[in-house]
Amino acid sequence: MTIEFLAVKKRFGAKEVLSGVDLRVEKGEILFIVGTSGAGKSVTIKHIVGLLRPDGGEVRLDGRRIDHLPEREMYAIRKRCAMVFQFATLFDSMTILENVALPLRKHKHLSQTEAERRALGFLERVHMTEFASRHPAELGDGVRKRAAIARALTLEPEYVLFDEPTTGLDPVSARRVDKLIVDLKRDFGVTSLVVSHDLVSIFTVADRIAMVYRGGIHALGTPAELRGSADPVVQQFLSGRSHGPMETPGF
Repeated sequence: MTIEFLAVKKRFGAKEVLSGVDLRVEKGEILFIVGTSGAGKSVTIKHIVGLLRPDGGEVRLDGRRIDHLPEREMYAIRKRCAMVFQFATLFDSMTILENVALPLRKHKHLSQTEAERRALGFLERVHMTEFASRHPAELGDGVRKRAAIARALTLEPEYVLFDEPTTGLDPVSARRVDKLIVDLKRDFGVTSLVVSHDLVSIFTVADRIAMVYRGGIHALGTPAELRGSADPVVQQFLSGRSHGPMETPGF
């Protein structure tokens, strides 16, 4: 099972965000996509589930081209590739249990009772059963994020796409989310593609790291390989400096 980007291009008006992304995500790995704000990290992964369509190039899932599929055929892709957005996007009028049960009712046509029974199992996976009867507004950002992950798991996806999963979280909550990503790989063989600028997450969770720069993949390797890179663009990102070549116009 693989996800492949082949020379993917994307433009918004006069601004070219992706100028030819080539990337292959291997089965069972945790791959982080990194880069400065506006580099095109989130734009890249949204092509996998059809939220964006490329202006050029191809996106393939297990060898099958998916970027040109009609909307109806994308439903099956989205069941295999769940996306966890930067904000939890839970329904405030529902309890956490009801939020997690919703996809089971809608897509698997389970009764409310059976859907909630199964939903409890997914909440247990993310250590959230004690919050089942609470509403999202009563809970902190980290807890809501874990609930969103539980909901994403209900359709038992092979791939999970995380868009800035630790942004806005306190360090303890962020590390809990990191552990969940690792547990998904270890316990269920889930392949994770993670957009992030959280250096702690990047260097404790990732199997490989892809760095987006000037519309393409500038660097790709293991955390150790990127740490040891002499590339000034890579080192500038890792050091957190905000000046120099990475701010070249058009990036």
